[in-house]
Amino acid sequence: MKILVCVKQVPDTTEIKIDPVTNTLIRAGVPSIVNPFDACALEVAARVKDVTPDTEITVLSMGPMQAKEALTECLSVGADKAYLCSDRAFGGSDTLATSYILASAIAAIEEKEGKFDLILSGKQAIDGDTGQVGPEIAAHMGLAQVTYASEVSVHGEDVIVKRESDQGYDIISVRKPALVTVVKTAFDPRFPTLKSKMAARKVPIQVITADDIPNIDLSRCGLKGSPTKVKKTFTPVRNKTCVKIAGEEAAVSAAKLVGMLADAKVL
Repeated sequence: MKILVCVKQVPDTTEIKIDPVTNTLIRAGVPSIVNPFDACALEVAARVKDVTPDTEITVLSMGPMQAKEALTECLSVGADKAYLCSDRAFGGSDTLATSYILASAIAAIEEKEGKFDLILSGKQAIDGDTGQVGPEIAAHMGLAQVTYASEVSVHGEDVIVKRESDQGYDIISVRKPALVTVVKTAFDPRFPTLKSKMAARKVPIQVITADDIPNIDLSRCGLKGSPTKVKKTFTPVRNKTCVKIAGEEAAVSAAKLVGMLADAKVL
């Protein structure tokens, strides 16, 4: 069985800075990590491989060359192959352009290595929080999709998904090939060993450029192919001042609170 896991290298959320001119994230000099939801998706794939040892896991990312670090980390915890989509023409892509590029890259990989039975991704990236790229890839590729999976297992041609819902969990069965997005799982992603880290650094990471994707429409890539326009992005100012009402009866405290809110013109 062949599984593809889409991963993204994201900036550490405690260190995010915004370029006031371009309204994009400043990545230079900022610590980067594998998107936590994508790490859960990789662990789901690794658990399927534990049960079905002949499973091959490929990881795919899009970004600058520094994203190879994230892919190498994925190789150390269960992935067998890694691809990086990296081209100046891809820079500035919104979720629609990103999903188009990734879907096109997946098709190019499948032309060489055969179809994937299952594509996994995190439910969203912590730097954008849109939750759009995974479902959009499925739409571009015409695949069945299941979102918000907490557990995934494969039985023959069926993918069984335990899906989070407002009422609890749904158990959904979908036929391969399919795309599944993964939430924070009850089990933690596995840690690499020294041996697996050393082995991962020996695995070549294949870089995919626009020239490597036949028939890609560059008008649908990058800033010019992104219908989403950001008017303003900023880090909100946090005001930590507060007033604590204590030592009074509940009714008296409530009356004081209402009076203070009225004075502040909140009520």
